[in-house]
Amino acid sequence: MSVQGTITLDHGEGGAATSRLVRDVFLRHLGGPEVLEDAAIVAGAERIALTTDTFVVRPSVFPGGDIGKLAVCGTVNDLAVMGAEPRYLSAGFILEEGLEIALLEQVVASMAATAAEACVRIVTGDTKVVARGEADGLYVNTSGVGVMPAGRTLSSASCEPGDAVLVSGSIGEHGTAVMVAREGFGMTGDFKSDCQPLGDLARALLAAAPGVRCMRDPTRGGLATTLVEIALASKVEIRLREETIPVRGAVRGACELLGLDPLYVACEGRLIAVVPADQADAALGALRSHPRGAGAASIGEVREGKGLVLDTRVGGLRPLIALEGAQLPRIC
Repeated sequence: MSVQGTITLDHGEGGAATSRLVRDVFLRHLGGPEVLEDAAIVAGAERIALTTDTFVVRPSVFPGGDIGKLAVCGTVNDLAVMGAEPRYLSAGFILEEGLEIALLEQVVASMAATAAEACVRIVTGDTKVVARGEADGLYVNTSGVGVMPAGRTLSSASCEPGDAVLVSGSIGEHGTAVMVAREGFGMTGDFKSDCQPLGDLARALLAAAPGVRCMRDPTRGGLATTLVEIALASKVEIRLREETIPVRGAVRGACELLGLDPLYVACEGRLIAVVPADQADAALGALRSHPRGAGAASIGEVREGKGLVLDTRVGGLRPLIALEGAQLPRIC
């Protein structure tokens, strides 16, 4: 059963309209305690990981996902690539007056399903309603808490010459899917976001290759910007092999048509891993044996030097820098 109507301004803190919204949409899908307090009490741990992010994607629903799924995946993945076991999420919603409650319910139900898939609980949240024209429909903020296993430390500053660079699948799919859904450009093709939670994939990788130096979630700025950050942090050169970087044909074609570089287009369901050379085969095998990493590839290596360099298909070397500005606005 869906709740009908639109979002209206509730001028009082904790007013009746907001209470009904919390009861009829959020609690019905996400669950919660019988008595709503100001904070959730959850089991603690000696070492925890904490992350937060805000999602402003337009359109709110796109091929392969929606802003709710994106918010859960983005937060879970930030924890997972740090080596943490994701446990708890918070969710804050900024709702524009006039938003269809049916759309909000769709997004919240999607969050609930994705949280269940990722084995995390959404334990606390908040809503605010703003006037028409002030929020582009719906914004979502999420924070996440994960437990760090004893002795596990991953860092972008820990990479060493000789290490292998892996990616868990084809790149650029999220940004391209959102761009085509928003603008159209008369394109047809199989455009679908890669949005998915990566906690179990990261766990499988770490079990197979316990010496993993670092993992990263290549969202804004894509593969290239993320690897630039790793190279700078570790004071090394990362040399990529262009011919081994997986890019789907539809994504490559759309980027070529629009003058974009898929190396800089956001992913929302991929991880980058830097692993010692003697564990690279085991790591790649673990990724490929998991359905979320079936398209994994070894795409480069760490060397003495500085920065990120692409060994191109034609045999040249192309220095790559971090993305400046927004190649694709409002994609996450």
